[in-house]
Amino acid sequence: MNSRVERKKGKINPYYLLIFLILAGIGGFSLFQIMDKKGHNEVQEVANTFIQLLEGKEYEKLGDVLEKQSYTSLDYTLEEVIDKYDRIFNGINITNIHASKIELEKVKNHGYELSYKLSFTTPLGTVENLNYHTKIEKTEDHYRVKWGPHLIFPGMEGKDKVVFNSIEAERGEIKDHIGNGLAVNEEFKWAGVVPKELNQGNDKDDTLQRISQQFGMPIEEIHQKLNQSWVKEDLFVPLKIIEGDKAEVIPGVAYQNTKLRYYPLKEAAAHLIGYIGKVTKEDLDRHPTLAEGEMIGRAGLEKAFNQQLRGKDGGEILIVDEQGNKKQEILKVEKLDGKDIQLTIDSYIQLEAFTHLNGKAGSTVVMDPKEGGLYAVVSSPSYDPNKMVQGISQQEYNQYAKDDKKPFISRFAVGYAPGSTFKTITASIGLDAKVTYPEKLRNIKELSWKKDGTWGGYSVTRVSDVQNVDMRKALIYSDNIYFAQEVLEIGEKVFRNGLNKFIFGEELDLPIAMNPAQISKQNTFDSEILLADTAYGQGELLITPIQQAVMYSVFQNEGNLVYPRLLDDKSEPKTKSAITSSTAIEMKNSLTAVVSDPKGTAHLLYNPKYKLAAKTGTAELKMKQGEKGNENSFLLAFEAEQNSFLLLSLVEHYTPGSSATQMNRSFIEELNSYLQMR
Repeated sequence: MNSRVERKKGKINPYYLLIFLILAGIGGFSLFQIMDKKGHNEVQEVANTFIQLLEGKEYEKLGDVLEKQSYTSLDYTLEEVIDKYDRIFNGINITNIHASKIELEKVKNHGYELSYKLSFTTPLGTVENLNYHTKIEKTEDHYRVKWGPHLIFPGMEGKDKVVFNSIEAERGEIKDHIGNGLAVNEEFKWAGVVPKELNQGNDKDDTLQRISQQFGMPIEEIHQKLNQSWVKEDLFVPLKIIEGDKAEVIPGVAYQNTKLRYYPLKEAAAHLIGYIGKVTKEDLDRHPTLAEGEMIGRAGLEKAFNQQLRGKDGGEILIVDEQGNKKQEILKVEKLDGKDIQLTIDSYIQLEAFTHLNGKAGSTVVMDPKEGGLYAVVSSPSYDPNKMVQGISQQEYNQYAKDDKKPFISRFAVGYAPGSTFKTITASIGLDAKVTYPEKLRNIKELSWKKDGTWGGYSVTRVSDVQNVDMRKALIYSDNIYFAQEVLEIGEKVFRNGLNKFIFGEELDLPIAMNPAQISKQNTFDSEILLADTAYGQGELLITPIQQAVMYSVFQNEGNLVYPRLLDDKSEPKTKSAITSSTAIEMKNSLTAVVSDPKGTAHLLYNPKYKLAAKTGTAELKMKQGEKGNENSFLLAFEAEQNSFLLLSLVEHYTPGSSATQMNRSFIEELNSYLQMR
């Protein structure tokens, strides 16, 4: 009886067994899901970390996510993997690395397939959507990325390398109107030494002293170059760039070829052409398209036309095997050389204009008055732009920087009171207003004059005591009082309307930075004294030498001023009507008399072989009436028969014997002869 019960008790109900199995299955499946989800999250985290390290170029942290066996089996250490990434991605300067299409797919044996695309920027351009594939597998209870060289660039294997070959674009040259070089690319020599070939002790000191004397380098500068951190006994240490034909055989000196920018006119065109120099950190921050070590325009037209001149470097990024054999091309870009720029400048005229200023502080502008082309744009004193490219010493730079004449200033773009040359504009406005006319006489007594007592202690002065003065005499003798009286009769409104027909307030279409020409600081003179002063070229007038030349072109163009051009693009000249044709003719005849009349202020320029018109001028710089100030000397001169040239020259703070007229006398004769033969 008892044993049956026991048997009955021990019997399992099939119904309950089924329920138990179902519940156990559900529980096991849930546990599997929890475990699988945990693993997937870990894989996802490893994948995300790996991608973030690639995008951020944090290669030193790769050991946290890479599976060790994967790279050691390929005969790599972790340090070698990190170094390989660093040398490729940082060595080539690859930036803006971005991953996309990141996908994880579970595969058999509890592993995962990771795929993604990478895009990035190289010095040659952008590489888009490279496809990457690898596995993430569990080792030692952690998921890790299986690494191979193909994760640097698809297609890499074993000990393959990545090579970047840069092909530098040739910078475009700047040429004058007939093709003479103003900024050219030339072969030079780097003169230098190999330290181990300098001997030792006294012999070494003697050798360095000879090198110092030969190249004009302080011995301290040579030692400074030899003590640079990168210098080794068997490496060439460059000391100084020299012209190729000056590479003499000197014991201890070696030479290497290099191509550099060269400026044939040197000081004569420095302010106009400018120079190039290496990019700075600030340049790279402002312009991401620039590359470290690149040469860009630093001043003048080199800077203004840098984009056209610099071109675009080419090159190739390749995968090569251990022996350097090409396996795969990642990116290839053909170089694009910069464009040449041809100017209206004439090298001969530019050089002669500069030479005749003889180092005086000043400027000369020579212009084709019919077409607007600028033949010469000169500023003096100057600096040698070749030193800026080849390497200027601190001593040489200090000489320029501390020079009282300020050789770095481009005086052709600086505003000046134009002095008496401006009387030509005042007379022209008066003629057109029917206030001034050639035969009209003004009876002027003594050498000073003021309108009335309201002028207080201020008066207008003149140089020549001529009583009955007409317009032509006023121009010949450069009579301030005559023009002061004329402008008061013309009145401010008419006078300003006449001035506004010129280029006051306008930005000229030139690659030269300069402020627009100014009549006065305010829109009205607010004073008869300021109105009178403006009539003879003082007051608050500010006009650059280039702007003056443009304004005075009206006399050779029947009243139309011709806008200036520097690019020899064969375009039609741009003009603007400023005065009437009859006034322009009358003024040309009067200015011819300033030269031909023995009493004319420009008679020094008279030459019976050609017909020259001119107007001299001085602008006195003083703080108050009655004191003697420094004077700037101006000369406007133009050929009045063929209208072949117009010249505007300035000499700052001139002294007797060095006026603009005296400095340019022989230059004008040479200029006239040259243009007749050209």
